[in-house]
Amino acid sequence: MRQEFWVRHPVEVARDLIGWELTVNGVGGRIVETEAYHQEDPASHSFSGPTPRNRVMFGPPAHVYVYRSYGIHWCMNLVCGADGDGAAVLIRALEPTHGLELMAERRGLIDRRAMCSGPGKLCQALAVTREHDGMRADHPPFALQPGAAAGVVAGPRIGITKAMEKPWRFGEAGSRYLSRPFPKA
Repeated sequence: MRQEFWVRHPVEVARDLIGWELTVNGVGGRIVETEAYHQEDPASHSFSGPTPRNRVMFGPPAHVYVYRSYGIHWCMNLVCGADGDGAAVLIRALEPTHGLELMAERRGLIDRRAMCSGPGKLCQALAVTREHDGMRADHPPFALQPGAAAGVVAGPRIGITKAMEKPWRFGEAGSRYLSRPFPKA
């Protein structure tokens, strides 16, 4: 992975990550849905500045930022922008392709479509926890391989109460593995 890819606005990185392959210890699949967050965005964890929880977002790009959502689910982001930008891309959904049996065991289900169709489900299936926070996204246990999507759609982000109008959610057009369908144009 070239560093130039990551040193850009999170909207660009989020769009361009659609179709890439992401695995953790060999388990994972194709990224089919992302959301962008930046320090100037009131919906971002970095909006109020660095804290012990979000410090990774202010560090160098191509690192993993993991946080707990609603005290229940782990969520994984990939840090981007220049060092100190407080920018990251939430990985919202994957099309599972590697380690299907292990993901099914971790998730307690066999429906491939539902294994990684949301950020909490994805982290459970890939066994991502706070222990992964701050790790490099391009070094083991993580692996990222560039890829392409047939088409990318954009729309409003999900599950936030601020800056909901920003079309900073991206997905692979026609994917059945999204966390939620995109609004019709």
